[in-house]
Order: sequence, then C-alpha cells, then structure tokens
Amino acid sequence: MSLVCAISNEVPEHPCVSPVSNQVFERRLIEKYIAENGTDPMNGQPLSEEQLIDIKVSHPIRPKAPSATSIPAILKSLQDEWDAVMLHSFTLRQQLQTTRQELSHALYQHDAACRVIARLTKEVTAAREALATLKPQAGLVAPQAVPASQPAAVGAGGEPMEISEQVGMTPEIIQKLQDKATVLTTERKKRGKTVPEELVRAEDLSKYRQVASHAGLHSASVPGILSLDLCPSDTNKVLTGGADKNVVVFDKNEEQIVATLKGHTKKVTSVIYHPSQSVVFSASPDSTIRVWSVSGGNCVQVIRAHEAGVTGLSLHATGDYLLSSSEDQYWAFSDIQTGRVLTKVTDESAGCALTCAQFHPDGLIFGTGTADSQIKIWDLKERTNVANFPGHSGPVTSIAFSENGYYLATGAQDSSLKLWDLRKLKNFKTIALDNNYEVKSLVFDQSGTYLAVGGSDIRVYICKQWSEVLNFSEHSGLVTGVAFGENAQFLTSTGMDRSLKFYSL
Repeated sequence: MSLVCAISNEVPEHPCVSPVSNQVFERRLIEKYIAENGTDPMNGQPLSEEQLIDIKVSHPIRPKAPSATSIPAILKSLQDEWDAVMLHSFTLRQQLQTTRQELSHALYQHDAACRVIARLTKEVTAAREALATLKPQAGLVAPQAVPASQPAAVGAGGEPMEISEQVGMTPEIIQKLQDKATVLTTERKKRGKTVPEELVRAEDLSKYRQVASHAGLHSASVPGILSLDLCPSDTNKVLTGGADKNVVVFDKNEEQIVATLKGHTKKVTSVIYHPSQSVVFSASPDSTIRVWSVSGGNCVQVIRAHEAGVTGLSLHATGDYLLSSSEDQYWAFSDIQTGRVLTKVTDESAGCALTCAQFHPDGLIFGTGTADSQIKIWDLKERTNVANFPGHSGPVTSIAFSENGYYLATGAQDSSLKLWDLRKLKNFKTIALDNNYEVKSLVFDQSGTYLAVGGSDIRVYICKQWSEVLNFSEHSGLVTGVAFGENAQFLTSTGMDRSLKFYSL
C-alpha cells in the first residue's frame, strides 16, 4: 500500500513518521506545523523536528488525478481555468470602472465645496471691511474723547444717543492691552511681597467700629442700595446705585451728596468710579450701561451692549474699556470714549446667563460667574474660555481677584466662599459660612492683604491664613456692597436698609 501524508492526504515526497502519534507526514509540512505550534497535529502532544523518523522509500509514484488521465480531460481542465481567469478579469474591470466614477464624483463635489468656501470667505471679508469702514449716521458722530461736561451725541430730547454697533478688536487695541499688562506686571514684581507701611495691621483692624451711617442717599419709597464703589485715587469719594433707579456720588469727608444721577428706567445693580477722570459708570436690568459726568451731573454716553439685564461691570486697568456681563449669556467689551461695543462673546455650549464679571489685575484675562454655578476664565485677546472652576452650587453672586493676581475669591448661593489658585487652576480653600448665608459682595483691599465679604453680615479675612479678623452686623437688611478705604484706613458698606455705613478706629 502507498504511504499517505496525514496532513495533505497525498503521497509524500519525503515521508517521515511521528513517534508521538505514529502517523506518516510529508516532512516539509510537518516541520512547518511544528515551527508554528510545537505539537503533533493529530493528538496535540509536544513534538520537535529531532523526534521525526525518516522513512526510506525508492521513487514514490504519485497517483494521477482522475480528471488528468487523458488529453481531452487535461484540455477541459485548462479551458475551465481560462474561463475562470477571464471572468475574474471582467469583474476587476467592472470594479475599476465603478471606482473611477466614484472618484470623479468625489472630485467634482470637492471642487464645488472649494468654490462655495472661497465665495463665503470673500463675502465675510467684504462684510468685515464694510463694518470697519462704516461711518455713523448723521447725528450719531461721537468724538474720540468724551468731554466731562458734554455728552458725546445728544438726541432731540436731550438724552445721549445710544450706540450699539460692534466694531471689533483691532491690533492697536490688543497691543495697548498687552503694553498695559506688561507695565502692571513689572510694577507688581518691583513691589514684590512687601506690604505698604501705611496699611492698617490686623490687630488694629479687629478694633474697627461703626463711626458713621447715612440713610438719606436714596429714595425711601423704593428702599435699598444695591451697589457700591470707591474712587481708587480718592477713596473719600463714594459711589452708590439704588433700587430707586438713581446713582449717587457721596463725599465722605464733607458728608454730603455731590451728585444724584438719574436716567436708568430700572434699579441700578452695578457701579464703578473711574480712577483718574470725573466719570462714573452704572449698569441696570434695563439692559443699558450709562457713562456719567460727575462734574456735569449728566449722562454722557449710553452703551447698549446687551439684549437683557446687565449683571456685572468691570473697568479695564487702562481706564478706557469696560467689561460687562448679562442675562443674555454674553459678555461685552466696550470703548468708554466712543461708546462702541468692540466685541461680544458667549459660550454657546453652556447656554446660561452670566451673573457677574471681573477683570484680572493685569487686564488680559477676566472671570465671569454663571447662573449654573460655574466660574469661567476668559482670554480677552483671543476671546476664548481658557479655564473653568466648578464646585459651587447655585448661581455665582460675586467674584474678586487679589491684587497679586494669584488668587480668585468666589461666592454663590450655597453659603460658602471658595478661593482658587490661578497658577494651579484649583480650589485650595473653602470657607463654610452660616446656613443660608447670602454672599453679595467680595473685595480685596488694594494691597491684597485683606478680603471683605458682604451679605448676611460683613466679615473680613486676612489672606494666606484666611482667618476672620472682623465681623459686623450693623445693617438691618442684607449687605449688598463692601469696600476698603486707602490702606484699609476705613471700611464702608451699603445694604438693603438704605444706609451707607463707615467703620474705622
């Protein structure tokens, strides 16, 4: 009987036998199998090439296949193989033609898309150029510098015209912001960690008591002072915004009202005193921001940057630009000299109202608080959201950057105060306040040594230790604003009880 390979079922040219299974194999096939598996293919037992035993045979004869036993059968086999090759060739040609058609269609679509993109890019460029060169209509021309005694543009009724055109951030403006930031950073490095000698020490601050209270600044019919600010260059000048729709400038030394500014149609929720000009700013749920001349006692500019109530206001360190946040989910960056909105941005993914806004001391980044408890940090030059600080629950009510630019204090409707390290982008301290404590105002003093919290009462913390050094509960209503005098020589606060109070030794 002839030998047959257990793997190929054909007569082997070099037969060998496996001592593990006693089966005959073609040596070429069994060696390949052993190299891949290391076992006998019949029973799976370990097997190596050295164990194989060659079988000596003389001239093995392979039996011919039944189909190749005659010339006609061989010709038939060749014809079948030729037909199979031709059919395969035809199928490949068909596939090639289909692929060519698909490629041609794809190239046509790509070319059409490129044409559309080019046309849209051209239209956008043309629109931007038109917007940049668009001249204001007759009667809306505003001077580059707004005189303190005259409005920029006055309508028939004596009210300043409202300008809401969005201009864009020009390279000159961006360079101006960068130059100012460089100067501020250099000044901060020069100061280093030294504390001003005139700064009130913590042991003296803890002895502060109420020394004055003024309740006649705003109307008694609609009680409540909602916002507070001091002039940075002269902290004896106090600015308040009330529920009676009025803005009031008060002189601490003279103890008298300097100006009452009327024009808002709803309560005034944010106020800012310009550090070097006799100009103040105010914002309101009536969706307007107003620029007022203190000496003239009138409104010189109305900036209509938002479609809903304005919730936050912050002045850039240059003194030329104003940041605002709104319930319309946008923040806006406006030029106070022309009243024009330079840029307006929203976080479309969040889709949530903004509740407050504050510039970083360098002016290149700023923070906003949202109604869904998020604190967002933005890059002003790129107009992008660069960091988010989750952790609060409830709407964020107030945020404040420390003077050194390292810390951010935030408060929300969760009875807690959180402190964030802007270098590490993390929360390093949470101060739990009393149950149902409402945080309405946060402010660092000019040296960054103390942090004041206004809300259900007034609390002052010393930075780095974050220990409480002062606590006042003189207001009969909610405290809405708190501010430090120069070198913390005094502390001032406003509240829903319609009073402005001063505290010192």
